Amino acid sequence: MEHSGSTMTKHSVKSQPWEVDDKARLCRFLCYGSEGDIYTAREEVHVSMESAEALLALLGDGRGAEVVEDIRRYSQDGRVVSMDPSLFALAVCSQHSDIKTRQAAFKALKEVCQDPGSMFDFIQYKKDLKVDMKSGIWGRALRKAISDWYNGQNAINLAVSVAKCKQRNGWSHQDLLKLSHAKPANDAIALVCKYIMKGWKEVQAEYADKENSEEVLKVLSYMEVIEKVKHSCDETEIINLIEEHSLETEQLRTDHLKSKHVWKALLKDMPLQSLMKRLGKMTSKNILEPGSSDTHAVCDRIQNDTALKKAKIHPFSILVALENYKKGQGFQGKTKWEPDSNIVQAMDSAFYKSLMYLEPLDKNFVLAVDISASLSSIVPGTSVSTAVAAAAITMVFTSTETNTQVLAYSGGSLVPCSVVAGMTLEEVTAELVKSPSESTDCTLPMAWATENGKAVDVFVFLTNNPIWAFSTSPVEALKKHRHKTGTFSKFVMCGLTSIGHTIADTPDRGVLSICGFDLGAITLIRNIAQGLI
Repeated sequence: MEHSGSTMTKHSVKSQPWEVDDKARLCRFLCYGSEGDIYTAREEVHVSMESAEALLALLGDGRGAEVVEDIRRYSQDGRVVSMDPSLFALAVCSQHSDIKTRQAAFKALKEVCQDPGSMFDFIQYKKDLKVDMKSGIWGRALRKAISDWYNGQNAINLAVSVAKCKQRNGWSHQDLLKLSHAKPANDAIALVCKYIMKGWKEVQAEYADKENSEEVLKVLSYMEVIEKVKHSCDETEIINLIEEHSLETEQLRTDHLKSKHVWKALLKDMPLQSLMKRLGKMTSKNILEPGSSDTHAVCDRIQNDTALKKAKIHPFSILVALENYKKGQGFQGKTKWEPDSNIVQAMDSAFYKSLMYLEPLDKNFVLAVDISASLSSIVPGTSVSTAVAAAAITMVFTSTETNTQVLAYSGGSLVPCSVVAGMTLEEVTAELVKSPSESTDCTLPMAWATENGKAVDVFVFLTNNPIWAFSTSPVEALKKHRHKTGTFSKFVMCGLTSIGHTIADTPDRGVLSICGFDLGAITLIRNIAQGLI
């Protein structure tokens, strides 16, 4: 149980846990790119100095090392919706006037930037900041950090990542190696750097007669495969290379992906999440035909326990992919297909199985679902109805958290709602929408918990649109519950279709508004439950 005294921040010993200080604002910024209490699902993140006031304030207070540690921790632990805010914040720290802050930022670079794309984005942020911060970019510290990044990689993994992500944001590996004057730490890294700078022909000429180590030979073999793929127009050769070396779409040319047989070869080792997203396209192009061995194999993979556990795909992501597939056409309507019942059944099975692999938070939750007539729209960016989305979210918590109470609210009263672990998605949806009415009062679940002396860590409200009739404000109801139970309860309002709404203009760290819904919303609910934002 999280009591009011347990979340006091270092910034101000006298502050109350619900007060939004600079540290809380920084954590919000790192998670979703805004210091405010509103998260809009599927919205592109734009970061700038104007949106990072808390970051600058903490740096000004001499807390740079603490800021860098938060950047490292949040990005590594999967607490962020987008990496952009973390990369921007790290770039700011790397150009700050305090030398210890700069040193900490460059030291954290290899942990925060775990792939080339992140590295390229980081460098671009530094370039954008050059004017604002009146400082150069390519100093000795950055050159060393970039060099350390390349030298800190496993050689074969580096070769693979170079082949998959050659450039981004106007930057390439060749640019970074040139500007950093990187000196390879070993022969295998030297080989990859040579390949980046000089190309395959020079690599062949230099390494053909050398006595090479096993690691160098492995990298050479991979490069040879990539070069064959790059120049081959032979469909059979491409298919053989895919099957022998488990190649993915990023390692092929665009024209290779016009072949139905190439796609069939890619199916075997295609990452599970990518496979689920492409089911419609592959069905429309007859790559997956009803009753075929390929379709049967895909269905087996989708619902395989080991594969699901390894892929760590969230049930809500599977649901979105399933509902999009069942719709039978892409969002722009150009691609159409006839959904295969076996694929639908496999995806449905995967949804239920994935519920078992979620990590519990061991918190007391109340899920309050608005079952008014308005719970009948579609969650933006998906083919999922708000009723089904609410049911799926409810199932995520009832399957994972043993201390979860589901309440339905409608009109001026709470409606009995029997949702327990083990129910099907259809059963939960039917339970949630059985008693619709015209208006709702979202303070009812909090009043119920307060009156019954039930200490709740997190109230999660699910509604189609946050327009209510209530006698007292939700924030006041939340404060009353906190006061009576001695718990720093949090309050998350999910307007499943709304854009730009807010609960109240209140400086309360325990209040979060979510517009729309996506996997990022799940991340933020977990974060607020753990006191991370």
